[in-house]
Amino acid sequence: MSYQVIARKYRPQRFRDVVGQEHVTQTLANAIQQKRIAHAYLFCGPRGTGKTTIARIFAKSLNCTGGPQVDFDDDDPRCREIAEGRSLDVLEIDGASNRGIEEIRELRETVKYAPASSRFKIYIIDEVHMLTKEAFNALLKTLEEPPEHVKFMFATTEPEKILPTILSRCQRFDLRRIPVPLIVKHLQHIASLEKVKVEEAALEAIARGAEGGMRDAESALDQLISFCGNEIAESDVLSMFGLTAKSQILEMARGILTGETESVLRALNDLAKHGKDLGRLLSELLEHFRNLLIYQVSNGDLKLLEISEAEAGMLAEQSALVNTDSLSQIMEVLTDAEAGLRDAASKKIFIEVALIKAIQARHCVRIDAVLQQLQELRNRERSVTASAERSVVSPPKSASDLRSDHVAASSPAPLVNAAAGGAAKFDSELETLWRNVLEAVGRVSPFARSYLVEAHPVSFDKNIFTIGFDPEFADQLDLVNNPRNLTLIQTKLQEQGYAGVQVKLIKAEAAILGEKTEAAASVPPPTAALAAKSVAAIPEAKGLKTAVAPLTVEEFKNDPLIQKALEIFKGQIVEIRA
Repeated sequence: MSYQVIARKYRPQRFRDVVGQEHVTQTLANAIQQKRIAHAYLFCGPRGTGKTTIARIFAKSLNCTGGPQVDFDDDDPRCREIAEGRSLDVLEIDGASNRGIEEIRELRETVKYAPASSRFKIYIIDEVHMLTKEAFNALLKTLEEPPEHVKFMFATTEPEKILPTILSRCQRFDLRRIPVPLIVKHLQHIASLEKVKVEEAALEAIARGAEGGMRDAESALDQLISFCGNEIAESDVLSMFGLTAKSQILEMARGILTGETESVLRALNDLAKHGKDLGRLLSELLEHFRNLLIYQVSNGDLKLLEISEAEAGMLAEQSALVNTDSLSQIMEVLTDAEAGLRDAASKKIFIEVALIKAIQARHCVRIDAVLQQLQELRNRERSVTASAERSVVSPPKSASDLRSDHVAASSPAPLVNAAAGGAAKFDSELETLWRNVLEAVGRVSPFARSYLVEAHPVSFDKNIFTIGFDPEFADQLDLVNNPRNLTLIQTKLQEQGYAGVQVKLIKAEAAILGEKTEAAASVPPPTAALAAKSVAAIPEAKGLKTAVAPLTVEEFKNDPLIQKALEIFKGQIVEIRA
């Protein structure tokens, strides 16, 4: 007999022989036992996971002698015909080669005829997504109402390319990638039958390289037997397929977590010199950090991971070197690098940069965490300020008290110092009022408060509250001097008991304590009745209640300070958060 490759020689012949797809095989077996057999089935999944194999086994179960039945005789002539691809009633069609409307029209004509010797006429169409739209439409009516003796079985790696009208008429089964431990176990079984000695590390390397495809793993083992003979070591697998040893992956990951930039780059250089697949290296690094993240968030639950005992010990060791946020940052860097590697002119340089960024990402802090810390500091500062004011600053006096101080200042010579003292008291009261207004503004608009924090009160005369900016902060004046901010200040003044007050912003140096004008001392008293009035009493504040509406997205983008920041840093707005 001619040589038969391992993938064909050990191809599953029964449902129980299929590895890693129990959710599909068990459902089909139950359907046969319960006599609930549909007219069309669609098997989806990556290459080499058993789509056409399951379709053939299903066909054998349906057309075996005495069928349909799950357990059939391997020597049954009908089953042997199907296994060898010579059954007249089970037709396998390549969708890539027979994708046109003419082929489908021919199929529509043949479905009318009864099967030659079996119970059903079965059409297995592989890579069905390759059919043209016209071919799908031609098949639609037949697929919806086929003759009782006809069954369709489709296989595809790209179900998203199939028309929804076709999908809705099929029972769909999604095959998954086969886990590494199951592939290793199956390869061990094949190796024992072939009388080949294979290191377990070598089997794991084959399974990792297969990426969940059993056929790829079997083909790799077949090739290694031809290359190495009856003994296969891990180094043979790594050299033949350009893979990196798991120990090297783990050591490189440890170097990233500990910030050993030089050792990580040296390791990458050595791997590149030995012809390793750098794209696969990046993928395996990303997979390791994913395992490490799952290990941390699951509190060490190894049931969620497909890893060896040696790797489990390394995860426990490396978990102590990094927190979850840093792992997420590292994974984001490597994910972006994996996506951009295809277009890189030099893969080695591209990955070197990515590894350096991953090392730096250990100490990066998310913007959410920064904002939270700033908010905590702001709240703490407010708490301290409020506590200090309660213990040191007395409540604001009424205008009559301020006038009494001012009148006392007009007495003869000994009261000159008293005049200065009266002005100082006025300064203190005006400063206190301004601090209260500033804090109230900050609770509504932190941006507005950031503009006003360098401002100072100048005077409160004839119902006009004048606020000054030192010349060095003149640019802040231009940014804050707009109707929205002026209305906000007026609103907060009303809450303090000063309704109907106009706000004026000017450029002025901060005056020395006691140098306020006599006119500035005539501050109207805060009145409870005034404070109780609606903010709508202020003409410019109509429609406002006790707070100004939050910034809209457009207002935020058009804010002068934001625009200036974007101009300075050559930046762009990516996301806006409240």
